[in-house]
Amino acid sequence: MVTEPVANTTKSKATSRKRPTPVHSWTNADVQKWYRRCGNNPLYADLFVKHEITGLTLLRMSDHSLLRMGIENNRDREAIWREILKQKLKADIMEIRDLERMAE
Repeated sequence: MVTEPVANTTKSKATSRKRPTPVHSWTNADVQKWYRRCGNNPLYADLFVKHEITGLTLLRMSDHSLLRMGIENNRDREAIWREILKQKLKADIMEIRDLERMAE
């Protein structure tokens, strides 16, 4: 996962920590890194390159999208789909936290 620095000020001391790049901003290379880290079947990694899957595309995918890409093995497709759902959930959580910060 790609990270970008974010300043975090607590009391009078400023610290810097890394904040993950939002999934919707991922490039195809970022998606490849994510795919490798998930431990999914490496046979399908090239399909994510061939179909130019970016983070935004990943967030819009469905189980049927994976099938159309050529991932026909049900077990493998379900495993990849679970990882995509995790990323969707993380993206939603980050968005909610950002909205909460703006409301403060």
